[in-house]
Amino acid sequence: MNAVIPVILAGGTGSRLWPLSRDLFPKQFHALLGEHSLLQDTLERARSVTGQAPIIVCNEEHRFMVAEQCRALRFDWQRIMLEPEGRNTAPAIALAAHAALDEVQGEGAPLLLVLPSDHLVTGLDRFKVAVASAAAAADQGGLVTFGIRPTRADSGLGYIQAAEAKAVAGVSDVRSFVEKPDPETAEEYVRSGDYLWNSGMFLLSARTYLDELERLAPVMAAKVAAAYASGGVDLDFFRPGPEFLETPADSIDYAVMERTDRARVVPADFQWSDVGSWSAIWQVSSRDDNGNHSFGDVVSVDSRNSYVHAQTRLVGTVGVDDLVVVETADAVLVATKDRVQDVRRLVDQLKADGRGEYLSHREVFRPWGSYESVGAGERYQVKRIRVKAGEVLSLQMHHHRAEHWIVVKGTAEVTRGEETFTLGENESTYIPLGVTHRLRNPGKMDMELVEVQVGGYLGEDDIVRFEDQYGR
Repeated sequence: MNAVIPVILAGGTGSRLWPLSRDLFPKQFHALLGEHSLLQDTLERARSVTGQAPIIVCNEEHRFMVAEQCRALRFDWQRIMLEPEGRNTAPAIALAAHAALDEVQGEGAPLLLVLPSDHLVTGLDRFKVAVASAAAAADQGGLVTFGIRPTRADSGLGYIQAAEAKAVAGVSDVRSFVEKPDPETAEEYVRSGDYLWNSGMFLLSARTYLDELERLAPVMAAKVAAAYASGGVDLDFFRPGPEFLETPADSIDYAVMERTDRARVVPADFQWSDVGSWSAIWQVSSRDDNGNHSFGDVVSVDSRNSYVHAQTRLVGTVGVDDLVVVETADAVLVATKDRVQDVRRLVDQLKADGRGEYLSHREVFRPWGSYESVGAGERYQVKRIRVKAGEVLSLQMHHHRAEHWIVVKGTAEVTRGEETFTLGENESTYIPLGVTHRLRNPGKMDMELVEVQVGGYLGEDDIVRFEDQYGR
């Protein structure tokens, strides 16, 4: 059998898990259900099953978070491939398939274990059995998906109708795919026993997938092939060429699986959740005798069947039932559990209103550390800046603001114009408007400073970069 290479799809935004999940820090990078993030759990699971380094496909904005979370696990990768713009799963998997074929260099057609980065899977032994069955079918030319036996009627998931088992044990042909039916139809599917949840996980031959994509979606196949051929390596990452932006956006389900005669399904019996909503997280979380799951500083009185998440302050509930309450530093969500699929509509409204809370948290992460806005007024803004040991910000200049820096922890090396000097704790400096400057942490511990910006325009786009080790 050919080698099985994990392909981790890490490009989602998880808008239904707002306000915790946001465009610049989506759910796959959060530790929602344990010590590690969902991405890190997926990486560990893939490694334990295949023994191979993964190919990771992610949004360009998230590239440094992906690399950092890999390094935190001492985890090597084959490629981190950057989407300049999300085009859905079919082009992303095609991009990974070209990379996998390059890696083996003619030594057979590798199999791809395609895993979304933001799912929960428990029961590793049963997962390994399902992967082995799927690999055998994929080795014979099948495009295999993993179907999960439904435990409830869920209109937020896709469904697969399986035919009778064929030649490969434990694997069935696919009769039909249904994308997110209405609640009444979902009830019928579950009662019938003929349908499985569509997990969004696949096992397929890289060569077979590209051949089917060329047959069923030839424009997409051609554009991805051209984008891969014209792409190149940038630092730790692979950037596809400009043709990728011309690729039609479509999921693997619509572009290939619903139209191919090679679709197969493994009826898997491991526990799985797409943790795609707050009610789904409540379903898989530990709960007290009243059915409540609480995270953080939470006090509940006469409350039942609720999910309460407090990040920065005390949250109290009295006499509530079937609620979701999620508190962050700059936003609070309150919703009934049966309406959490509509959180996406709330996020859309924030975008339409021009509000920034859909995009980022108050603390924004960068490859060198993070910054957090702690106060603002007319013509001024105060930020807390954290720089990791040994890291350095870009050499830059601002047209519309001056900055005052006060070091509160560690040591800062400051470049200001033609001079370079060091500041210790409780020391400060001033960066005049229009002067080039750079900040570096020369120490072995995180450095923190308070930055006071003063000027007529304080937006993050007022940065002119002259040198940047992160290629921005």
